[in-house]
Amino acid sequence: MSSAFTRLRVRLALALGAAEIRARLRMPRLMWALTRRAAHPTSPFAELVRIESDPAYRALFYAQLDAALEDRLAARIAVVDEVEAAAERLKALIRHGERDHGRAA
Repeated sequence: MSSAFTRLRVRLALALGAAEIRARLRMPRLMWALTRRAAHPTSPFAELVRIESDPAYRALFYAQLDAALEDRLAARIAVVDEVEAAAERLKALIRHGERDHGRAA
């Protein structure tokens, strides 16, 4: 009995899914009108207002901002270190190349 009921539920779900797809293809404007949307759009400054008005959220925001700035600074320092190391290797190659060139002449 339960397997027949399960098969019926699966068939019904598949049929409803197919009907929804067909309706979306044939009546896009109607489906757009029936689709749920937010009742009112959020203000572009809603987060800023929340940061200014909620001390706990402000503290969290500042902590995340500080962490992001520290990560960015660490990444920049790593890049500078890599560039300096590459410059030292290049200088060593140039010096070594001059010595080898002097011996060949």
